[in-house]
Amino acid sequence: MSERRKPHNGRDSSGNFRVKQEDFEDKSTDPEGPELVRDDVRLGGAVADVGPQAGQRGERIQDLVDTNREIVDKTADYNKPL
Repeated sequence: MSERRKPHNGRDSSGNFRVKQEDFEDKSTDPEGPELVRDDVRLGGAVADVGPQAGQRGERIQDLVDTNREIVDKTADYNKPL
């Protein structure tokens, strides 16, 4: 059986993802910025934040995930069947 051609899944010929890169801080101050980002996501599927504070949102999300994991572990111990 021959191996089928797999889809590129948004990658270019070198194997890197093709994602539109924008600075969200600049877009948020622009009056039409949020609508432009929504259109880019709707058409392209993703937009990467390349601004100077781009990593801060990721750090905040990681803190929320860690906190949620601790709460779930405590709740699971509390609700353990007798």
